[in-house]
Amino acid sequence: MSFFKNIFGDDKPEELPKVHWYYLESMAELDDIDNISMQKPVAIFKHSTRCSISRFSLKQFENEHNIETEKLELYFLDLLAHRDISDAIAMRYQVQHQSPQLIVIKDGKAVYNVSHSDIDAEKLKEFV
Repeated sequence: MSFFKNIFGDDKPEELPKVHWYYLESMAELDDIDNISMQKPVAIFKHSTRCSISRFSLKQFENEHNIETEKLELYFLDLLAHRDISDAIAMRYQVQHQSPQLIVIKDGKAVYNVSHSDIDAEKLKEFV
């Protein structure tokens, strides 16, 4: 039976990742991120919904991520919907725009910045 499941799929719904995202949708939230980062690190995941590489990186990140919200907050930015916020992030935190991209903010500054295949959820443990 598993052979047919592999070919035709399973009727069970796909298990959703256990990631608690805050959706970054306004410029004012960048000030919130700065304030939160004074107490605990904040990670921003910049994602392009039209890019298969970005989709793969996001899925892999969500499957590997296992840090509690009390220790690290995760923000999700849809680049196509909010390119202006992405540009503001690049200026504010002095990081070059990439997609997909993971940026860690501590004490109001970018302390870690990676993109594409270098995105690794396990690496975030070094910042908590």
